[in-house]
Amino acid sequence: MNRQHLFEPIRIRLERLRNNKVFELLVIGIIVLSALVIGAKTYNMSPETALIFSIFDTCITVFFLLEILVRLMSEDRLLHFFKKAWNIFDFIIVVASLIPVQDSEMVLIARLLRIFRVLRLVSMIPELRLLVNALFKAMPRMGYVVLLMFVIFYIYGAIGSFLFHNINPVLWDNVSISMLTLFRISTFEDWTDIMYETMTIYPLSWIYYLTFIFLTAFVFLNMMIGIILNVLNKEHEDYNRENNLGEAGEIHWLKEHTITLERKLDTIEQLLLAALNEKSNAPPHRE
Repeated sequence: MNRQHLFEPIRIRLERLRNNKVFELLVIGIIVLSALVIGAKTYNMSPETALIFSIFDTCITVFFLLEILVRLMSEDRLLHFFKKAWNIFDFIIVVASLIPVQDSEMVLIARLLRIFRVLRLVSMIPELRLLVNALFKAMPRMGYVVLLMFVIFYIYGAIGSFLFHNINPVLWDNVSISMLTLFRISTFEDWTDIMYETMTIYPLSWIYYLTFIFLTAFVFLNMMIGIILNVLNKEHEDYNRENNLGEAGEIHWLKEHTITLERKLDTIEQLLLAALNEKSNAPPHRE
């Protein structure tokens, strides 16, 4: 018996453990506990309490190490684990958490890496993975919207610097400061005070502010939301298709089974044609 067959029962048990809902909930609970422990360490505490939290942190690190080993050993082949980006992310976070905190030169890096363990919630919960995947896939489209927003900010910033520089140099001294002021206006942070200040000299300057707010706060913001929702809907459809859920999953299931039936019918047709050809080529039977 080779080694692969020897370890196959163990691999099957580990795979069942990995797919167990109770085990998944336990991992999620430990991730939340890890976040609470990290947050508690930011408070002033006695040496005894700090020692207890340090023991908690060590136990959590060991649990994450065992959990990633279970997921590694439950795969048919080790390389299959690293084909998924989320598995690579979990592996890096867990391995990075093994950096000893006691080392004075690495203490800051180790603490920062332990904070990122909270992000493992994203890899454990499918709904969060969908949101993050949609965000990353929407970034290229959002980049064009951001570029157009920068153009609008630059144009309005230059106009504002030319018109309002003498009224308030702190807010409109040059184009870069004017763009920062416009960003403040786009967030509705006391923008009416800025508008009323310039209206004392230019009564029609309200047109400048309202058109800018209309473009940035309504048009571009809704464009961003529309892009994200479009990509998010596509991600949901892909997820449902892969897991045979919802209407997209039913359509995918029907499509796969239709293809399978077509292949079987083609095979039967070929067998029937072969049988007919064999029968037609056979010599006539003599009595």
